[in-house]
Amino acid sequence: MGNSKAYPVFRTDDAATAYAKARQLCALLWRREDRIWLFAELLTVEDVRRMVAVLPGVKFEYSEMRTGPAGEDLWFDLDVTTADDCALEPHLPLDIGGLDVPAGVEDRFVAALGRGMAAIDWHGSWPDDPEAGQYASPKYDGVQVVFHGDDPQWGSSAHDHTVFVHVGKFGDPCRARDLAAHIGGEVLGEPQLGW
Repeated sequence: MGNSKAYPVFRTDDAATAYAKARQLCALLWRREDRIWLFAELLTVEDVRRMVAVLPGVKFEYSEMRTGPAGEDLWFDLDVTTADDCALEPHLPLDIGGLDVPAGVEDRFVAALGRGMAAIDWHGSWPDDPEAGQYASPKYDGVQVVFHGDDPQWGSSAHDHTVFVHVGKFGDPCRARDLAAHIGGEVLGEPQLGW
């Protein structure tokens, strides 16, 4: 049990650059899972339409819990493929969250993003480096890029896009610095609660 330690290692106002840096870090993983995790906050009807084109059959959720007149929880159940824009608009913003999908959709996912917060998580293992006392931690290692955010837990939105390295349950600042250096970055603060 527990969470990884996530170190912010690169921040920019250009989403394409953040994504490219995250992909460079992914290439350093000794082993990478075949599946990725996606999150996106969809603020406009156009955002929803673009995301459906990338992820057909994706399940949308309200960004914040909504309740009905009797205090009951409401769940988003509108078919976005058949609903017109006027029917969809009152339901915004919507989220797709914690979506576990096969790798390979990342480029299209990034191209479909709007102004809402979004993230891609690649889980894997960093290579062992016994001389440096660094060992893989398959449950906790990986790379994450958060668009319009600076929190690996998808906290509050921000203008910039942030790349994180996840390095074990207890953290490893030396490994985080080494990984940051590979992409021309640096550790940008204290480790944060990861996945």
